[in-house]
Amino acid sequence: MVSIPFRDRLRSLVAADRLMQFVAVGTIGASVDMSLLVLFHSVAGLPLVVSKLAGAEISYLVMFVINERWTFSSFGDSSFRARIRRFGTSNGVRLGGLVTATVVLLTLTETVGLWYPLANAVGIGVGFFVNYTFESLLTWRVHRK
Repeated sequence: MVSIPFRDRLRSLVAADRLMQFVAVGTIGASVDMSLLVLFHSVAGLPLVVSKLAGAEISYLVMFVINERWTFSSFGDSSFRARIRRFGTSNGVRLGGLVTATVVLLTLTETVGLWYPLANAVGIGVGFFVNYTFESLLTWRVHRK
């Protein structure tokens, strides 16, 4: 296995066009996450954490499909098996972003008293950086191209 210098990995992360695509897809995902959070929590009456986890997982599926077809379409094998592997990796990677976003959500709502949709938006923003970095490096391996 060939070792890729840190400098090359960092350079691959700051590709402006791919970063902007990831932001656009993230905006769609955040909209899905936020809509489902409000629907599950305020309308269906589910607990805040359950609502957050369900909305986030559905939004991750939506974002994976869009990222696979658009943002990272030129990276990786296009076989069904490779896509399933990337989906599994993506879900694992996004777990870090989900933990980050959920901790921020709970901290801001329970400690600071911030309105939960606003706290969720802040959490999504913080989790974005975790997700972008590890999705780029682990799921689609942009530094290998």
